[in-house]
Amino acid sequence: MSILIRASRHRRRRRATVPHRWVIIGLVLAATGCGATTDSRPLAADGGQREFQGSWNGVGSRHTISLGTDRVGSIVNLKGTMLLQGAGRPGVGFQSEVIGLTDSATGFQGRSVWTDEHGDQVYSELQGEGTAARNRISGTIVSGTGRYAGVTGAYEFSWHWVMEGEEGAVQGRAVDLRGHVEQRPAQQGPAAGGLSR
Repeated sequence: MSILIRASRHRRRRRATVPHRWVIIGLVLAATGCGATTDSRPLAADGGQREFQGSWNGVGSRHTISLGTDRVGSIVNLKGTMLLQGAGRPGVGFQSEVIGLTDSATGFQGRSVWTDEHGDQVYSELQGEGTAARNRISGTIVSGTGRYAGVTGAYEFSWHWVMEGEEGAVQGRAVDLRGHVEQRPAQQGPAAGGLSR
């Protein structure tokens, strides 16, 4: 009887490992078949304005101080993912980073960097109401590197905090993210203001 139990256990173990191997092989094939493209073309050769919309999620930290009875100031540091859609989108996906200062009475000032899968970046300045009553934020795209060299534009969104944990941990998302970009011809020489790699 113990021989039957051992054989049955051996068959169960063997069956469990076969599908596991196929899953691993499938993941390897999918990863190699879905490699990143190497699109180094400029964003818009015609220099026209292109519209986009999308989603943006971020996690990070917020340090808050009291500025009196009904007023607080906060330093925010967020990292996350931005996914864009629409025919005019500058790219599909970006890693994003934001630093900013919020005053509950006067609003928000910040800076943002979007980095695509090739390491090319888009830089923007953020400002907005950022108050408890209104949290509409506007972004001004000021420059970029690589295929985004010479890019300008604007975007706006409302920011919603999804989670506010202990020790200043926060998580949030952009709602109704919409904007446009256009690309000026890249300047030559040190006056271009771009970063060298």
